Amino acid sequence: MKPLVYKKSRRKKQRKARPKKMHITKGDRVRVISGAFKGSEGEVIRALPKKQQVVVDGVNEVTKHRRPTGTEEGGIITFPAPIHASNVMLLDPKSGDPTRVRRKKDKDGTIERLSVRSGQPIPRSR
Repeated sequence: MKPLVYKKSRRKKQRKARPKKMHITKGDRVRVISGAFKGSEGEVIRALPKKQQVVVDGVNEVTKHRRPTGTEEGGIITFPAPIHASNVMLLDPKSGDPTRVRRKKDKDGTIERLSVRSGQPIPRSR
């Protein structure tokens, strides 16, 4: 019978997660296409690419009761909560209708967003 030998187990190296691409950035005009706020439009206040969520002005507003602290006063605060990026669609800059987004790489290497509906470039407002 062979003696029992304990071998050190090798740890697997964890790969770094790639940053997720989103078709929507801060400052874009979007329309909600599904959910409780379907049909409402607004401007993207914040984009959260790690969670694939966006915060749209005037959409999904929630209320929070805050207790007063030494520096801040309490009360009921309403603020927009994030919704998933797949539930919103970018508005075409030419016609104002919802459109899909296509990416085009220029000769100098910059990526430009194009509207599928009209072919117009969508400017980034950063």
